[in-house]
Amino acid sequence: MKLREYLNINFPGLILKPSLYNQWDKGIHFELGKGMYQIKDDGKLNLKMFDRVYSQALSLFNSLFSEQDEIFLVTNVYQRKAYKNRVNRLKVYNRYINDKDLKFHLKQETLPYMFDDEEEADDYYTTQYFLKCSKRDLRYPMLIKAICNQDFPLKPKLVRENGSYYPDVFFINATKNLIFFIYDDRGCEVISTNRETILPSYEKYNDWLDEYNREEIEQLFK
Repeated sequence: MKLREYLNINFPGLILKPSLYNQWDKGIHFELGKGMYQIKDDGKLNLKMFDRVYSQALSLFNSLFSEQDEIFLVTNVYQRKAYKNRVNRLKVYNRYINDKDLKFHLKQETLPYMFDDEEEADDYYTTQYFLKCSKRDLRYPMLIKAICNQDFPLKPKLVRENGSYYPDVFFINATKNLIFFIYDDRGCEVISTNRETILPSYEKYNDWLDEYNREEIEQLFK
């Protein structure tokens, strides 16, 4: 099954972009590194905070994805129209795939810019890359770190082409019908077609719930 077909069947009406939680009725919004700050009082990066963020994001990923699950790894690249066709499609996943031959199965689709309410929206478009794979195919600890590091001078780091924003990366579990999205070091979202699928994560990581959404999330699981 192709990505577009899968989404239309299981997540009808969903736009694969940040704020998945606000688009879907069965989801959880987690805060990463809660109570800690990226910068210390002396102006240096708080590496202990980033270590906690990496650990929390990886724990969530491992709780949501097993070795047997079929995964769509999806990346949205938001780029200026003036730079169209200048993205190296293999560089997007080059560092994060164990099987080098697998990346040649990478597919792409050109879509409208996802954030049409922005002032310069007409100047951008979205290239969406997707790859069907399994957990063992991915160097997911490094990829998760790269996503969390995107706003800071830390490595590993996601590729950012000329004229583009940092890409958004979505992990879709096509076996369990859930989507996991880490937007940056501050937090992540998980949505599912079935509340019971994400109930264990709600129970195990309840302390990490985003406080702004806590009451709404708790209502979902009552």
